Amino acid sequence: MKKPIVIVILGQTATGKSNLAVKIARKINGEIISADSRQIYKGLDIGTGKITQKEMKGVPHHLLDVINPKKTFTVSDFIKMTNLAIAEIVAIGKIPIICGGTGFYIDAITKGIIFPKVPPNIKLRKKLALVSDRVLMLKLQKLDPKRAKDIEPKNKVRLIRAIEITKALGKVPSLKQYSNSSDSNSAMAESVSPFKFIKIGLYLPLDILKNKIERRVKKMFKMGLLKEIEKLKKPARRGGAGVSEKRLRELGFEYDDPTEEKVIRETIKYAKRQMTWFKRDKEIKWFDASNKVDLAKINLF
Repeated sequence: MKKPIVIVILGQTATGKSNLAVKIARKINGEIISADSRQIYKGLDIGTGKITQKEMKGVPHHLLDVINPKKTFTVSDFIKMTNLAIAEIVAIGKIPIICGGTGFYIDAITKGIIFPKVPPNIKLRKKLALVSDRVLMLKLQKLDPKRAKDIEPKNKVRLIRAIEITKALGKVPSLKQYSNSSDSNSAMAESVSPFKFIKIGLYLPLDILKNKIERRVKKMFKMGLLKEIEKLKKPARRGGAGVSEKRLRELGFEYDDPTEEKVIRETIKYAKRQMTWFKRDKEIKWFDASNKVDLAKINLF
């Protein structure tokens, strides 16, 4: 039986992934599933570059604005919701298009992931919660250097969980690869993906990427990024979301001095980490986003 096709559009921030996804969706009768670890949250619009209704051009989008930012959304939650969305899209005769820049989420869906059965260590969590994200990263680098290279350095929740798992198991278990073969005797055949994933990657030369990030961040500030931050922090009784500064930092925002320069600098660093992650995947077909991507050259089927 022929496997359903799932198209995956990935790459660094500011490379035009959402725009390309919409173009492809309109051409092939598809629906889009967001693979962005922050756009899942309500109220994080300007700061995450979330696609607008106008930019969607009538194409249905899934996994946007589905959870309160005060709550934690895990990769396990993402897998469950994405698999459900894929099933619903396929059931109505459309093609799922996963679009985003969170490499961990994309790998979790396209390659499979082993979840370590490590219960919460409340005592350790309370102790680690008292130290800075920088100290947590240094600690993780000593315990598990490989995991430290991949993790978001300012996300204390994930840093603490990684340390917690490392303390219990010695290291954080790595992703497992889906096998393209059904040979159960193969060492790689731990599981077989029910879908055929076609991965399209967008990249920009570094100088162009930096320039585009700079323009995007300046636009965010003009659109009201600081007001969005204040609304997130404002108590619910005053029309806000009641998100603590600690939680906002976990979501990747800086609040002690949110200047254009700082956000630009941190975004460029994030973009470099994204490409480091994606470069490991040899299944990705890359396209230079500084030129208009010709849909005819993308072999979708």
